[in-house]
Amino acid sequence: MDDMLRRNRMVMRASHRLTLLTLCLMVMIAQIDTFIVNLGARAIGEHFDASMGELQWIVDSYNLVYAVSLLTGGMLADIHGRRRILLIGGLIFTAASLVCAAAPSAPVLILGRALTGAGGALMIPASLAIIRVVWDQPGERARALGVWAACNGVAMALGPSLGGLLLPWFGWRSIFLVVVPFAVLALILAGYAIPESSDPRPRPANAAAQLFGALALGSLTYAAISAHSSPHATIAALAIAMLSAALFVAIERNKGAEALVSPDILAVPEFRGAMAATLGMTFGGYGMVFVLPLAWQASGRLDAAASAAALLPMSLLFILVAPFSGTLSERLGIRVATSGGVTLMGIGLLLIGTGGLQPNIAITGLGLGLGSGPLSAMAVGHVAAARAGMAAALINVARISGATIGVAVLGACYSAAGGGTQGLLLSMMIGSLVQFSGAAIAWMMTRPKARPAHLTR
Repeated sequence: MDDMLRRNRMVMRASHRLTLLTLCLMVMIAQIDTFIVNLGARAIGEHFDASMGELQWIVDSYNLVYAVSLLTGGMLADIHGRRRILLIGGLIFTAASLVCAAAPSAPVLILGRALTGAGGALMIPASLAIIRVVWDQPGERARALGVWAACNGVAMALGPSLGGLLLPWFGWRSIFLVVVPFAVLALILAGYAIPESSDPRPRPANAAAQLFGALALGSLTYAAISAHSSPHATIAALAIAMLSAALFVAIERNKGAEALVSPDILAVPEFRGAMAATLGMTFGGYGMVFVLPLAWQASGRLDAAASAAALLPMSLLFILVAPFSGTLSERLGIRVATSGGVTLMGIGLLLIGTGGLQPNIAITGLGLGLGSGPLSAMAVGHVAAARAGMAAALINVARISGATIGVAVLGACYSAAGGGTQGLLLSMMIGSLVQFSGAAIAWMMTRPKARPAHLTR
C-alpha cells in the first residue's frame, strides 16, 4: 500500500513538472516576442521604408490588443476551459508569428503583431489560472508560481540577446520565426500534460461590460503610446478611458454573481492588495527601464547596446531569485515577500535617482524576483478556483496598466525636469513613491485576521 502511494506521488510530481514546463514555455514565447521585436525595428523600417508612425505601431500594436483582450481572455478561460483557451491562444500566436515573418508590407506586419497580442491575452491568464487549479496546496502553488515568474526574467534577458544574434545573420524575419518551433512543442505538450478545468456554473457573456472594459484598457494603453508624439490624442484617449471605466463600473454594479468581474473577487482584501502592489511594481519597474537608458544615452555615458547590457544584472538577479520566492514566502510570510519585494524595488529606484548604478539596479532585480511570484500567488490563491481565469486576467490588467502609466508618467517627469540628473532624480522619486504606496497597501490588506473573542479566552 505504501509503495503504491509512493508511486502515485512520483507520477503526480512528474506530471506536475511537465505541466509547469509547458506553462513556462508558453509564457516565455509570449514575453520573448515582446522584447525581441524592439531590436528589429530599425531593420524592419529600412526594409519597408516605413514611417516612424508605422514602426511605432509595429512595436505597440501587440500591447494595445493584449490590453484590450485581457478581460475577455480571463472570462473565456473560466467558461470554456483553461486548457482549451490556452491552446487556442497558442495557435493564434503561432499563426500570427508566421504572418509577421512572411509580411509583404508594414500594414500586414502590424496586423500580425496585433494578432500575437490577442493570442498572448488568451495564453497568459489561462496559464496562471491553470497553476491555481493544478497546484491546490498553497506552498506548492507558490513554488510553481516562482518558477513561472522567473520565466519572465529569462525572456527579458534572452530576448535582446537572441535578437542580437539573429538579426545580423538571418535578417528581421528570423526574430518572428524563432518562436514557432517552441510554440509548436508547447502546444503538443499542452494537449498531453495539462488537465482541463472550468467554472461548472453557467455564466452570461456580459457583452456590454466586456466592450467598455476593453475600451477603457485600450484607451489607457493608447494614451501611453501617443504621449510622446501627440498630446491632444493622449488627452482624448484618457478621457475615453475614464468614461469607459465609469460605464463599466455602472454596468457591473448591479450584476452580482453574473458580473464580468465578480464582487467575490474584489471583496478579497489579499486580492486587492496584490493588485495595488503589482501596479506599483510595474509602474516603477517599467518606468525605470524606459527612463534610465534615455538618461545614459543623453549624457553620452552609454550607447543603446551598452545600456541594455547595464540593465542585465537586474534580469539575472530576477531569474536567480524568483524560482525560490515561493519557498522564501513560506519561511518569511507572504506579507514580507510581497510588500518587502516591492519596497526593495522602491529603495533601488530611489538610490538610482541619487546617482548609484549597478548595485542599485541589482537591488531592483532582487525585489522583483522576491515579489513577483508571491504576488501572483496572493492574487489567484485567495480567489475561488472557479474564478481563477478572471483573477489571472485582472492581475495582468494591473501589471500592464502599471507598466503603461509608469512609462508615460515617469517619461513625462524626466522631460519636465529638463532631463539629465534632475530629470532622473524626479522620475525615480515618483516611481519609488508609487512602489512604496503599493507595498504599504499590500501590507495592510494582508494583516492577520483578528481571532474571535471566544477563541482568545
